[in-house]
Amino acid sequence: MNTYQPLDCDLHDYLEIACLRGYRLHIELMDGASLTAKALTTRTSSDKEEFLCVETAGGPQEIRLDQLLAVTPLDDNAQFGRVVLQGANCSF
Repeated sequence: MNTYQPLDCDLHDYLEIACLRGYRLHIELMDGASLTAKALTTRTSSDKEEFLCVETAGGPQEIRLDQLLAVTPLDDNAQFGRVVLQGANCSF
């Protein structure tokens, strides 16, 4: 995989909300693939790569944040709509 490119800080907040609320998400990936999953948490590896941890019909999965193109909550009461996850980088 390519060198990790951190997600914009403001965009990262949408993922945190999705995890806190346990939203079901339609997730679009940079390679054109998509999936539906429940947002669980985010994780940072020892080499500072960040991941979205989700539960899919096939089991748990981790998606590196710079591989996300967009997320759309599928819950009726979601606090946001489709969010395109591309923008300026943020370092932690």
